[in-house]
Amino acid sequence: VQLQASGGGIVQAGGSLRLSCKASGLNFGINTMDWYRQTPGNQRDLVGTITSGHSTTLTDPVKDRFTITRDNVRRTLYLQMNDLKHEDTAVYYCHTYHRGQDFWGRGTQVTVSS
Repeated sequence: VQLQASGGGIVQAGGSLRLSCKASGLNFGINTMDWYRQTPGNQRDLVGTITSGHSTTLTDPVKDRFTITRDNVRRTLYLQMNDLKHEDTAVYYCHTYHRGQDFWGRGTQVTVSS
């Protein structure tokens, strides 16, 4: 299983970014997929989840600004981030749990400047 995240970068506060996570080595369409984020010295925190049925859950800090979607044909997970704030600065990881194991993408840095 490989998860390749991309789309991070530097953006001004109030701006938008879309992260992508390309998956291979698994039956993508049936897996629940997640986005996490981590800042230096802190644990990796859940941002949101999307099920195989496209039901989504987003955590309180982002639920009014971020959207998770998936394209099962392209085997790609997305995180649309709008109205970015300085506190959204982090490394973002895609994740799935497959056959008893956790799989993580490499992570993509998002930096929100004031």
